[in-house]
Amino acid sequence: MQKYCLTLDLKDDPQLMEEYVRWHRQVWDEIKESIRQSGILGLEIYRLGNRLCMIMETDASFSFERKNQLDAANPKVQEWEDLMWKYQKPLPGAKPGEKWMLMENIFSLSGSGIQ
Repeated sequence: MQKYCLTLDLKDDPQLMEEYVRWHRQVWDEIKESIRQSGILGLEIYRLGNRLCMIMETDASFSFERKNQLDAANPKVQEWEDLMWKYQKPLPGAKPGEKWMLMENIFSLSGSGIQ
């Protein structure tokens, strides 16, 4: 199993941030299924103010390239992503259209995951 941590910011608007949280309390079933189909076994999102942190645990079939291809071919995922973009803002240094950015693992108590 592989673990990834990604980050993204929300627009700094308390009302929009609360709406974003509400959407994530009722994520569409089609979105959850698309996540599972891509090889993601577990996914959690944490928030501090407008900063988000996503932790994903994946199986051996997962790759970001494959996930992007599956998402691009899924109209329901595209609808969800368009909706979420109302609340999200790119991090400094993000490429055009880039949302979640992969974080570098710099410490692990278990020693796993460090390159």
